[in-house]
Amino acid sequence: MSARPPLPAGATRRIELTMHKPWFALYAGVRPTLVIAGRGQPTQWGLGTWQVPSDASVTLGVYLFNRLWRFGEAEIVLQPDHEAALEYRAPALPFVRGRLRLRTRPAAPPQG
Repeated sequence: MSARPPLPAGATRRIELTMHKPWFALYAGVRPTLVIAGRGQPTQWGLGTWQVPSDASVTLGVYLFNRLWRFGEAEIVLQPDHEAALEYRAPALPFVRGRLRLRTRPAAPPQG
């Protein structure tokens, strides 16, 4: 197995994040925010892509908010060798933490 060639300084990679909406979001005006390395950015429900450093670990966090409070917080440290696909599941209740995890790709069907 050959080692990967060194990456140039400042190299980035794209990650995919799928945001699953909670059932109560239709009524409460709940909106998600993604935090990458301490910098927050408003996001939308569904699939989105972002750039992160490819040669260093980065902390990703998600939280939900409405006009009254912030909730559904979840955080993960993404390492350079982790898959580039993540999934956020909002909590079923507005006072519980959310779940942010690496998304596993489905296994290929057997051939033959």
